[in-house]
Amino acid sequence: MKFKTKLITLVVAFLAAISFALPSQVNAANTDMVDTSNHNGLMTYDNYYDMLVHYGVKAVVQKVSEGTTYIDPTAKYNLASAKQAGLYLNGYHFARYTTVEGARAEARFAVAAAQSAGLPIGAVLATDVEASEQANNSYAANTANNKAFMEVVQAAGYRSTIYTMGSWVGTKMSVDKGWIADYPYNTSRDRYTSHHAWQFRSDQQFAGSYGNFDVSQLYDDFFTANQTPSPSAPVTPAPSQPAKSNAASDTDYAQTGVFKPSTTVNIRTGAGTGYAFVGSYAPGESVIYDHVYIRGTYVWARYLSYSGRYHYVALGVNGGESYGSRSSNAHTYSHTYYTVRSGDSFWSIASKYGISMYTLAANNGKSIYSLIYPGESLYIR
Repeated sequence: MKFKTKLITLVVAFLAAISFALPSQVNAANTDMVDTSNHNGLMTYDNYYDMLVHYGVKAVVQKVSEGTTYIDPTAKYNLASAKQAGLYLNGYHFARYTTVEGARAEARFAVAAAQSAGLPIGAVLATDVEASEQANNSYAANTANNKAFMEVVQAAGYRSTIYTMGSWVGTKMSVDKGWIADYPYNTSRDRYTSHHAWQFRSDQQFAGSYGNFDVSQLYDDFFTANQTPSPSAPVTPAPSQPAKSNAASDTDYAQTGVFKPSTTVNIRTGAGTGYAFVGSYAPGESVIYDHVYIRGTYVWARYLSYSGRYHYVALGVNGGESYGSRSSNAHTYSHTYYTVRSGDSFWSIASKYGISMYTLAANNGKSIYSLIYPGESLYIR
């Protein structure tokens, strides 16, 4: 009995010690800010508003440009949707510069792209410094180049900071107060608290939105300053007199035709923004459709993908803006081509069209290890 009593006493004491040593609760990092770009496609008011209400997202940072030639085709639409949902707006430029003059040229390009996309003056326009060009540059050169970029951006009325990975801070460049990426398994302990923000994961998923997103925890008001966001979509003032509308009631009808988008349009698995996003079509591409659906705000076209599944794209707003041109009963094209965009790979393009990446490469006299370049035209079938 004495031995058992002593043993029980020791166990209780040990458990008590553990209870004091362990934290009373474990909190994951906050999803304060979300990144969006062409890789996420066109984001709607509903997408952003759901992030705000259900996940606590308060700010968005949208890619606007890259280098001195690429403008993100989703920037204007996504910023407008985020503004409508009541999020703070910010932008970023993916840097390719290796010299001070190159940094200044990219900054001027980024400012023009941000202004065109509707990024408000006073918002953050960050420089995303993580490319191979900077990896091969010296610490002193990267530091000077980043400084030159931010000076041009700030002279245009935007605020700026550096986005980079944690392993590059203090090794590849000097970063005073930046936006730092580091993805630990355990996010319960705050990291990089002396900086503006910590990007803690790149695979966040949101109900109602398709794919993975980068998310960050904010430590100050740098990404939420100089703006007073408020949701605008739910507010619909009643007109003093009944207004005539060109919008049609929900319906659908069989129609064969060719749709040529004038802006980037999302591909979805059904006729509505609530369906999964599986890709996008860019200006210059074409879609052969066989049925039209009018569903609430949008008019949709259905087409049979190469995977054998039906997919849908929005032709435009019901009774309003068209997202391109269409010709019904048109002569269908015998061949389909795709124009390569920044970030594309044989795998991503093949997945979009429902074919094998090996077939895609072979169709163009290449292997899956061949390099492809933005602007290059690939034969699909």
